[in-house]
Amino acid sequence: MAENLLCRAQGRTVRWGQVDGPPAGAARFTPMDTPAPDRKPRDDEIDVHGLTHTGKVRTNNQDQFLLATINRRVQVWATSLPPNHRPRADEERLATLAMVADGVGGLEGGEKASATALDVAMQYVTNSMGCYYRADSAEEHFIEELQATAMRAHEAVLAARPSTGKRGGATTLTLWMGVWPWLYLLQVGDSRYYMYRQGVLTQVSRDQTIAQELVDQGVMSRTAAFRTQLSNVLSSALGGDTAMPVVTRLRQEWGQVGLLCSDGLTKHVSDEQIAERLRTMTSARQVCEQLLQDALDGGGTDNITIIVGRPVPKERP
Repeated sequence: MAENLLCRAQGRTVRWGQVDGPPAGAARFTPMDTPAPDRKPRDDEIDVHGLTHTGKVRTNNQDQFLLATINRRVQVWATSLPPNHRPRADEERLATLAMVADGVGGLEGGEKASATALDVAMQYVTNSMGCYYRADSAEEHFIEELQATAMRAHEAVLAARPSTGKRGGATTLTLWMGVWPWLYLLQVGDSRYYMYRQGVLTQVSRDQTIAQELVDQGVMSRTAAFRTQLSNVLSSALGGDTAMPVVTRLRQEWGQVGLLCSDGLTKHVSDEQIAERLRTMTSARQVCEQLLQDALDGGGTDNITIIVGRPVPKERP
């Protein structure tokens, strides 16, 4: 859980075709031996799980998460083809969607803010998917749509504030959308997205906190900054005084694992421990439950939300 600060609303875009190796401090572990088919994963090859927990200290859970697929249905109404040549009715998967939101503001305020953000973002993303598949669509336009998604959610959270003039809740939002072979990451706040690939864990998202701002400006060292309360003060949040959505584009690959989480996990579980859990994972559900237990064993001082997903090749029966 974090607080929010400042007064601005803007979007920033970062586009990468690939991650060119780990940044300084990235955790290294032995690569997973995973085959790499030259195709898009089928639905039954997507191993994904999400969970949320109140923790051991707080009395309510202001975190929210969502997992979904966005499909384009194919339905044959009539054809002259013989039965053995007829295309079967199917629902093509256009995209896979995962979101984590960590509410700020106490009790109902933060819980309502995080729920509102996910609800509005889900609706807006679903309605915007058509632009990705139009012949005249460009990557820049789709990224702009994702930034607009964040600002629409920001406006909805602001509109849901009490009319009494009391300060309402705010929320982080980390949205992951997989449109094979690309993934798009929308980031507001300090909920994180990690990528584990070829034995290396990389934090792809950047924490939007005052502590991180001071580190970026060279005012404080990373170690010193994150030992202060400033690591819990957001410089950007939906429904806060500042909303600065950042969109990152990355290439997806077989053998790659993604993890989204609220700071209830990273307050108590180091990057090295996360990497080790992902290296030895047997399923997305197993590793989510293990990481949750690690966070609880470490103190469980905040709400904890975790999503893990990966493509796992399977032979057709």
